[in-house]
Amino acid sequence: MGDEPLAIDIDSAPRAPHPVRCRLCGRPLTGPESRRTGLGPSCDAKLHPPGPDIRTRRHEVDQDTLPGV
Repeated sequence: MGDEPLAIDIDSAPRAPHPVRCRLCGRPLTGPESRRTGLGPSCDAKLHPPGPDIRTRRHEVDQDTLPGV
């Protein structure tokens, strides 16, 4: 039994990681954040648009002066 070769062939070359694909469009993901979320940057922007910027909603209003000032 000591002279028999092992039945399992062990490759010394490292294997390439399994490609992770975008859940929306199917393109391969490369960035760590994209791989974690499962969405590419453009697909993530489609599903999660940025919130409105409050500065764009502000506008100047003419006001009367306060009494006593």
